[in-house]
Amino acid sequence: MKLPLIVGILALVAVLGTGLWATDFPVYLGNDSTACNNCHVMDYAYEGWYHAAHQSWAGCVDCHVPHNLIPKYLYKAKSGMNHVTMFTLGHIPEPLRAKDDTKQIVQANCVRCHEETVSAIADGSMDPARTGDRFCAECHRSIAHGERGIVILPYQDTGLYRVRDLPPAHPVEEN
Repeated sequence: MKLPLIVGILALVAVLGTGLWATDFPVYLGNDSTACNNCHVMDYAYEGWYHAAHQSWAGCVDCHVPHNLIPKYLYKAKSGMNHVTMFTLGHIPEPLRAKDDTKQIVQANCVRCHEETVSAIADGSMDPARTGDRFCAECHRSIAHGERGIVILPYQDTGLYRVRDLPPAHPVEEN
């Protein structure tokens, strides 16, 4: 009676271990931004971040995830399950947009890192708990992910800005 139980447990451990190894699961527990780029739909966000101002100072997790230990991993687990479900079922929204809870987290992290500047500019009125008002990223969007609409991938959002509306990166000289 113990042999089938032992075989079942060993089989389960082998399947889970293989799954964790095949998906490189431990990388998702860390703070490495390249882990966020493992899914091709994140290419444009990663590319934008990599060439934007925040790349030197903050990674994906610094902005998009709570910083306290338990909320951080609870949010990562919830977000990861949401991503796995979307990719498995093929329901990937185009373009990708931050959900309301993510917007609140990003806002709180903007204020946390830039607290002194925000309080000097807004006299403390940029409370991250405040809802219904403007978020930092509405005006400072290009800081974290670069200009919108210049990425050539099919997931580019051209709803607000189009490539033709942006000045050329390198002016073309006419002969």
